[in-house]
Amino acid sequence: MKRKYKVVIAYDGTAYSGWQYQENAVGIQQVVEEVLAYLEGAPVRIFGSSRTDAGVHAKGFVGHFHLTKPIPPKNLVRAMNSRLPEAVRILKAAYAKEDFDARLSAKGKEYRYQLYQAEILPPHLVPYWTFCHRPLDLRAMRQAAAYFVGKHDFVSFAANPNRDLDSTVRTIFSFEVKKTGPKYTFIVRGDGFLYKQVRSMVGFLISVGKGNEKPEAVRELLEAKTPRTARVETAPGRGLFLWKVFYGKSGSEALRRKT
Repeated sequence: MKRKYKVVIAYDGTAYSGWQYQENAVGIQQVVEEVLAYLEGAPVRIFGSSRTDAGVHAKGFVGHFHLTKPIPPKNLVRAMNSRLPEAVRILKAAYAKEDFDARLSAKGKEYRYQLYQAEILPPHLVPYWTFCHRPLDLRAMRQAAAYFVGKHDFVSFAANPNRDLDSTVRTIFSFEVKKTGPKYTFIVRGDGFLYKQVRSMVGFLISVGKGNEKPEAVRELLEAKTPRTARVETAPGRGLFLWKVFYGKSGSEALRRKT
């Protein structure tokens, strides 16, 4: 008898090509599926809550899959982690209802982007923090971030995914910029995100922080609804974390609460 499982995965994406399976590179999906295949004794496909790019990390990625072997969730966590590389961890596992889908059932996601502003970036932070030596205007970045909140067409802040999209309209519930010493954290929650949308939005906020753009430029680009140009830079992947995926009624409510 097949059982559906839901797992929460954390990973350091530094050495990987992203989540999605790729023929010419190693993705997180491939690594996880190899372990599941070992446990099941047959190929297993895991379906993820989203795609992440090369070098991007996750603290709360969600996936679902089926197993015929009757492995209790707690035992599954231990069994998978004993065989996964240290950069990939299963944090939680649970049985899931048959109508649960890691991607389609999600009400929204939270991403966090980490930026270190100083003369020198400490070496141990290199894989997880983007570096900026120029001073940044925190107030201006917060003003600019506020323009992203709401339902908008984000075509100007997304890259071409090379696949058909039903719509480029998304809703951002909140976008905060927090600062602790030299560390800036960009925290964004939305009902969904386009390809490289978060990195594009953060990249533009950094341009605002440097004084290269005005905060009001965000509104202008959103209203223009034209494909992204070189004016909107993509922030490096290494500072980005998929922080959490929200499900159900409680997830919808949590999405709208302040972090």
